[in-house]
Amino acid sequence: MKTFSLQPQEPQQPADFLKGLNKQQHEAVTTTNGPLLIVAGAGSGKTRVLTFRIAYLLQQFKAAPNEILALTFTNKAAREMKERILKLIGDKAQKLWMGTFHSIFSKILRFEAEKLGYGKDFTIYDTSDSEQVIKQILQELNFDPKEIKPKTIRNKISDAKNQLISTDAYQNRFVSSTLDDITSRVYTIYQKRLKQSNAMDFDDLLVKPIELFEENPELLEQYQDRFKYILIDEYQDTNHAQYKVTKMLAAKYQNICVVGDDAQSIYSFRGADISNILNFKEDYENAKQVPLEQNYRSSRSILQCADSIIKKNSNQLDKTLWTEKDYGDPVVLLKNYDERDEANRIAQHIIDLKMRHGYNNNQMAILYRTNYQSRVFEEALRRHDLAYQLIGGLSFYQRKEIKDVLAYLTLLVNKHDETNLVRIINEPSRGIGNKSINDLRIQARETGQTMWDILENVEETNVYKPAKVRIRAFVDMINKIRSDLALGITITEATRSVLEQSGYMKALVEENSQESMMRRENILELQNAISYYERGKTKPSLSAFLQEISLITDGDKFDENKPAITLMTVHGSKGLEFPVVFVVGLEENLFPVGGRDGFDADIEEERRLFYVAITRAEERLYFSHCKSRFKFGEEQQQLRSRFLDEVDPGVVRTETGATISQRQDRFSSEGTSDDNGTSSYVEYDWQKPKTKKTGSSSLGSIHYEYEAGEDPFVVGAEVVHAKFGPGKIISRSGLGMDAKVVVFFKKRGQKKLMLRAAPLQLID
Repeated sequence: MKTFSLQPQEPQQPADFLKGLNKQQHEAVTTTNGPLLIVAGAGSGKTRVLTFRIAYLLQQFKAAPNEILALTFTNKAAREMKERILKLIGDKAQKLWMGTFHSIFSKILRFEAEKLGYGKDFTIYDTSDSEQVIKQILQELNFDPKEIKPKTIRNKISDAKNQLISTDAYQNRFVSSTLDDITSRVYTIYQKRLKQSNAMDFDDLLVKPIELFEENPELLEQYQDRFKYILIDEYQDTNHAQYKVTKMLAAKYQNICVVGDDAQSIYSFRGADISNILNFKEDYENAKQVPLEQNYRSSRSILQCADSIIKKNSNQLDKTLWTEKDYGDPVVLLKNYDERDEANRIAQHIIDLKMRHGYNNNQMAILYRTNYQSRVFEEALRRHDLAYQLIGGLSFYQRKEIKDVLAYLTLLVNKHDETNLVRIINEPSRGIGNKSINDLRIQARETGQTMWDILENVEETNVYKPAKVRIRAFVDMINKIRSDLALGITITEATRSVLEQSGYMKALVEENSQESMMRRENILELQNAISYYERGKTKPSLSAFLQEISLITDGDKFDENKPAITLMTVHGSKGLEFPVVFVVGLEENLFPVGGRDGFDADIEEERRLFYVAITRAEERLYFSHCKSRFKFGEEQQQLRSRFLDEVDPGVVRTETGATISQRQDRFSSEGTSDDNGTSSYVEYDWQKPKTKKTGSSSLGSIHYEYEAGEDPFVVGAEVVHAKFGPGKIISRSGLGMDAKVVVFFKKRGQKKLMLRAAPLQLID
């Protein structure tokens, strides 16, 4: 590997861009030597600090662009940071090593794979690919995959890898049950099978670099010299493998800067270890710690709400968030009868926010604890004709037809990939049955060859003769397209050849169903993605394209510019922000979920998750819970979340929900028209139904329930004015004697009034 020798140059005067930083941000940016821990509270500008720090290192000639390694958890975060740095310092930022852990270390492994016995064009297996390999191994070991779930075994293997527990160590230390014993046997075979297929799973992308550096200390030193400055975003989310590999790289120069917030550590289920950030100063004795405490995102009421929650946790780093923003609107707590009531009322609030306050769809998000909660919200939003985007559902690249085409393309660069070979050898059907495939697989196992090696010499096998002819045709097709690719045809042309010569598109056309038409459209979209990739690269390659799409993260699926309301889990929302946030399903055993074994640490992580949900909100925040919820086909009573009792009551306004007898009315509201024919928003009065001016539905205003001592003149309250008549408060500002309200009067329009002087009375 070539190393870069930095030419000494005189430091420059600090750039003008530093002038916009606050004192703590400035200190974090300009502290360039030695280990640095930046404790970045929610909304405190950590991305700005990271980008400015990199720009400052380059501007001061502390490092060349390719001597800086910046690691993130999403491609989106890396892309945004690089774009900001480009604006600050220009094109030299293009040479930065910046990306996700998996993308950066897969890049290193592409360079060094042969030292580990892999080819440079190794395949990266996603979760479903890994589970397919494990399913096959279970069957070979005579276990029923319906009883011993491949997903369960894969999760246990993944946990072991993240903790750097090898197959031998697992056998010696972790075999304490039948499932552990089965996992140990599968784990050993699984690793051998991956290597035979010239494939790595996602966990290997972090584990193999450690193996590489431990076996090649001189290579480690070369990379230490390459990466003189290391920056890690979201350090609280790192697992043991990520912790160790970055510690190895930083050992020589100690110029490691980590940015994170222990209060947002929410990924222990995938191996994240909060002790990595809590113990950073123990790992690096000379480490400096800089807190970022000014919040630029949320209103004061939202920040006060978040603070009242997170301070209940015991094990955390010292910081105190504050903001210069106004107090803003109080947090609204919605009490609902059931999940359908919850979804419908939130849809109605969204309509109100759009009509009364001018919010757009993409400024609002509904956050829930588990994916299954999305269904009722999707139904309610569709019913009210509200566009939405669902994050966390089936990925485009996980659709069957897309994985089929990608499997063909993968064989063009890695013919030894057994999982993808088996996937498409008879897709579409070409008369190669399961018995023939299993016979070939068994022969490969017995001879120590790959399945492709067996296929290349299929005439020498005992496979049924007609199947031999079809297998030979399949092998010749793949070899011909692979040869054409080597001679210079484009990826687009290779994809077209695959689709035509395999008969895949023809089979979809002949099926002539609605589903097959949608699959064809998806394949056309994949071809568009390939064309777009080729136009954007100076040296496009099929191998690089396959690697790029295999490393797409959940966070990359979110489109902030799409004119749609966002539905996602709280885990998926981390790193995002919205003017309006609804946190739903705040009930015991849902949010928080039942603590594993009742450990306090689990409740503390659930509380951190709630804190993350709260701090996504910029201007308006809604909490929501239900009295009952359908589970397992029957209605069950729910207890409100303990977290609601921990919130500072001074920042919360409570809004009640429906009674049983009124549930049927909730689906019929579509708004009414006032005397001028303009649309006016109508909300339900769950306590005192009244008749609309037109129509027969029982609709009216929402009834509010106030805590002791709370001012009743809140947003949504119906009032009457001596001169202007009946109206509704649509916004409020100020506190105490200085409080002002904006009231929409049905006959006189919108008026701004001083509460202490206005002759307003509340309507019951």
